[in-house]
Amino acid sequence: MTDTPRDRYTHGHHESVVQAHARRRAEVEAWFLLPRLRPGMRLLDAGCGPGTVTAGLARAVAPGEVVGIDVAPGVLDHARAHAAGEGVGNVTFGEGDVYALDHPDASFDAVYANQLLQHLTDPVRALREMRRVLRPGGLLAVRDGDYATMSPSPKFPEFEDWNRLYHQTAYHNGAEPDAGRALPGWVRAAGFPEIELHPNVVALDGEEARIWGRAWSQRILYSSVADQALEYGYATQADLDRLSRAWAAWAESASPFYMFAQVAVLAVRSA
Repeated sequence: MTDTPRDRYTHGHHESVVQAHARRRAEVEAWFLLPRLRPGMRLLDAGCGPGTVTAGLARAVAPGEVVGIDVAPGVLDHARAHAAGEGVGNVTFGEGDVYALDHPDASFDAVYANQLLQHLTDPVRALREMRRVLRPGGLLAVRDGDYATMSPSPKFPEFEDWNRLYHQTAYHNGAEPDAGRALPGWVRAAGFPEIELHPNVVALDGEEARIWGRAWSQRILYSSVADQALEYGYATQADLDRLSRAWAAWAESASPFYMFAQVAVLAVRSA
């Protein structure tokens, strides 16, 4: 076996990132999967982050077991605290490598990964590993956004600069920010010839859009996106300051609206 890829997470784990991810819930992020879950199933959440989606998945399969893994130990503390606060007792969290899962073959009824594959240098390899730990008949559920489809209203010229900078930085890391459109091909290449597509458009209006804009006004200054853009020479601090001010101003505009495409794929592991 070749060495495990050394991925560099474009977003990082600054508080502005973790708090944005902590707003996610299973009803929104796993809407395409929830109707297929049953009590007693065993589920793996790969790249669980702060665990807010994981807790919802655990409720759906209780008393079945849910395992959430992430590469960042700090964010797992958030996940454990959230599960405890919600009274969800059938979930455990631990560090894990999606390229080398610490679980036997055919040990899960479902594997879920939300907004993970876009950050990997070898998503097909990760999907093959997810397939390995699925039992025959088990369900793969993956979902990723597509940054090229992101569109704000009102439009502001700095948005194009921000989007270009994000793409440059992600591509430098060997990642694919437009993963939504690549997801079906990746899943098929990993050994799932029959797939179900579940696309949707995320639309953020009013206060939800303001929260998004405020978050990016911070992330473009303080998260790993900013650090890496500076390190790679794609931006100066003045550039980042300008983008941050533009996001903040957009967030406080009269009627901010933001939308982008998400693509989810469901697939069953054949025998």
